[in-house]
Amino acid sequence: MNKRYTEVEFGAHNVEVVEGGYYDRFRMNPDLDEVARDPAAGNIDWFRRIPKQLVDSRVGPIWAPNFYYRTSNIQLLFLAPLERLRAELPMPLEPLRALPGYGLVALTFFSYAVCDNDPYDEVSIAVVVRRPGARGSHALELLNSMRRRNFYAHVLALPVDTEIARVRGLYGYQLPKWGAEIDVEVGADVKAKLAALDGRPDLELRAPLPKLQRAESQSHMGTTTMVHRVDGAWHQTAVQSNTLEFAQRLLPKNVSLTRSGGPLSQLLDGLGASTIMRMDVVKDAQVVLNLPTPLAALDDCAAQD
Repeated sequence: MNKRYTEVEFGAHNVEVVEGGYYDRFRMNPDLDEVARDPAAGNIDWFRRIPKQLVDSRVGPIWAPNFYYRTSNIQLLFLAPLERLRAELPMPLEPLRALPGYGLVALTFFSYAVCDNDPYDEVSIAVVVRRPGARGSHALELLNSMRRRNFYAHVLALPVDTEIARVRGLYGYQLPKWGAEIDVEVGADVKAKLAALDGRPDLELRAPLPKLQRAESQSHMGTTTMVHRVDGAWHQTAVQSNTLEFAQRLLPKNVSLTRSGGPLSQLLDGLGASTIMRMDVVKDAQVVLNLPTPLAALDDCAAQD
């Protein structure tokens, strides 16, 4: 069945969204009782504890945070040489050392099946960085991050496959977003693919589906904090996750990642991302995306440098 689209205003931009979809109906301020009646959304009790507010942003007043009621993702965590990572990171960000001479690069394929700004897929390449202001042992910081499921990262690429997701991310958050064809599937196997701007293949992932485990809601929480510049000043953007069904494999076997020379293939090659340390498969999770908040401490560090 073909979707019908309608044009809406987002800041200074006119964007087509799905007619009758969540964005068209709620404009980011959903009636959670109505969302709860959508069988595709699942149990949304967690979101009722997180009030939305109308806040100023660089694109005007916006309802935040952004709710993702049903999501899945596939992540590959690579080792990469520290000198390659430092060359890609703006000062004063520092890669978090995982092994002598090596840091971590995360390639993640996301699928957002039910969310405030309508279904879309996304691909991220990010460098795991030290927590702003952290000092001392990298190993201890990494262990604490793993234990708390709380990581900091600098995103280098973030293509998406809908126009509202591109416009929101690019102009609302100043993240490196562009439009691309993306397909993500967590079924009998895990599969994902991304096309370059000209439509030719860029990345394709295939792997067996590991044995999944269920978690009670809010028992397997995590936070990834993106550290990035907004209008030249350092900000952090917290992404909170309530993971419900997942699997994790260290040094996974039978993972095929085909790099066909597109932008993300070139980026992974340039970073020296080779050995896959871990594969995470999340079949079901809820996510809250907050608006960026200033990180004045990093601006002070950059000024000193």
